[in-house]
Amino acid sequence: MSKIYLRKGREESLKRFHPWVFSGAIESIDKSAKEGDILQVFSYNDEFLGCAHYQIGSIALRILSFDNSALESSFWFNRISEAYNLRCALGIAIKPGESMNSSQDSPATNSYRLVHGEGDMLPGLIIDFYNGVAVIQSHSAGMYLSRDKITLALKELFGSRLKAVFDKSASTAPFKAALNLEEGYLYQSEDFIESDCIIKENGHLFKVDWREGQKTGFFLDQRENRAMVQRYSKGRRVLNLFCYTGGFSVYALAGGALSVDSVDSSAKAIELLETNIELNRAEINSGPGSAHNSYCTDAIEFIKSKREGAYDLIVVDPPAFAKHRGALSNALRAYQRLNYSAFTAIAPGGIIFTYSCSQVVDKISFAEAVFSAAAQSGRRVRVIDRLTQPGDHPVNIFHPEGEYLKGLVLFVE
Repeated sequence: MSKIYLRKGREESLKRFHPWVFSGAIESIDKSAKEGDILQVFSYNDEFLGCAHYQIGSIALRILSFDNSALESSFWFNRISEAYNLRCALGIAIKPGESMNSSQDSPATNSYRLVHGEGDMLPGLIIDFYNGVAVIQSHSAGMYLSRDKITLALKELFGSRLKAVFDKSASTAPFKAALNLEEGYLYQSEDFIESDCIIKENGHLFKVDWREGQKTGFFLDQRENRAMVQRYSKGRRVLNLFCYTGGFSVYALAGGALSVDSVDSSAKAIELLETNIELNRAEINSGPGSAHNSYCTDAIEFIKSKREGAYDLIVVDPPAFAKHRGALSNALRAYQRLNYSAFTAIAPGGIIFTYSCSQVVDKISFAEAVFSAAAQSGRRVRVIDRLTQPGDHPVNIFHPEGEYLKGLVLFVE
């Protein structure tokens, strides 16, 4: 087993259980160590600190365990089972033989995030579970090289309930690691048919494109926030900016929105949105005056072109404006401009749901950008709720960087 030693005094963060070690903290490493290996980590004074995936880059080590358990054959099953048990405890996942509502075969929600990286003590690994299909995204060389072991653990955990395992890591695993990244199925059951896979979320139906869609195909982190939009939508003219495949739009229509305009620059996303609208046609309020309109165009230009007071509820859920700290200033200005346009387009008595999913934008900086936009608009604005990611996207208390989704619900007069 290869070893790696830290520089003097650089072990303190690990003693506080933070799971990252940066490259500048490395004193020496065994010559036999390869990128993606699990290494034993020692302090400068030869004190054992844990086991970690090694990677050439800024984050050199991602701690898998603060003992030797990461070296055991049962590690992957045990750690993924712990993540699954948390979801069961939250009522998000279902244990065999249990049900979330009166029909065991048709739970109200059958899709959730099974593994959320550092939040589940599996740094660099994301697994989203879509009604029997596990979609894996590796953010480190070590996790990508471990995907066969992860698949075996999933098969053991779910048994016949596991329909397929799809690896979607080409855009997330480190491209400099020479991993020969290829996306595709790591496992398929004999009766698996991809086109038949439809998920349920709070009783709503969605088609998920894990092959070509953003992230793993669907934004599971907005599940609870979409339900809130549904509660506020009755009788309102709704705008869903950066709508992707229409999660917020379906919920708003189901909540009795007078009209919903869905805007996204991706033609494929709009096409899937229309499919999702039709999947939910039976439950959508299609009474007098109710309408849904899709617009395949730039969301920012769209809202800038709308007249004052055009909408009663606006969802502003853009992609990450900043993926690294060097882009932070530009991102905050972009959030300010976008939200100013929303304040202009919202009618008196209207509600704005506004979000940032940029990890490097903290909730205070995001709120300040939105508050600046409110001041610039001259509108009277009150915060009626502050939003974040749901329980199946847990934050390790020793790794606060895991809290990435932040949102504000604003009442505008």
